[in-house]
Amino acid sequence: MNDLTPGTWTLDASHTSASFTVRHAGISKARGQFTDVEGALEVGEGGENLSFAATLKTESISTSNSDRDNHLRSGDFFDAETFPEIRFVSTKVEGDTLTGDLTIRDITKPVTLDFTYEGAATDPFGIYRAGFTGETKISRKEFGLTWNAALEAGGVLVADEVKISIEAEFTAPTAA
Repeated sequence: MNDLTPGTWTLDASHTSASFTVRHAGISKARGQFTDVEGALEVGEGGENLSFAATLKTESISTSNSDRDNHLRSGDFFDAETFPEIRFVSTKVEGDTLTGDLTIRDITKPVTLDFTYEGAATDPFGIYRAGFTGETKISRKEFGLTWNAALEAGGVLVADEVKISIEAEFTAPTAA
């Protein structure tokens, strides 16, 4: 990552995806994403001492099903009116591991993401960009997301484990 310019890199929301997958009814997976994301990447000299912070707007959740989206925005899940943001702030970057504090519904827990630096390049418009991917799994119950419904055949409608996938693109600091 020594090809990264030191300074504050801005998250390019139009080229970033913050998505999740959760088992549904024990037989399939439901997928969704947050479309309103903000963030920044701090890069030290020589591409070292990385730190990352991001905010996801809970109102922007999208699963391609308006009824489900509205339920996820409700008090049963994210309670978007009371808790409008999900926040992540890194605390340590070591090798291909990013550790940080994830806050959902004002509950903060440490999480670890496996991440990959995908490289950097100048686009046709002269903007220097860098890409990263990351994945982790969380227990939704640990963040107060406890709503569920029992299934007639046994089990529950929504699994506890949620897989989170990030595809993030950042633009380099501009020269003053």
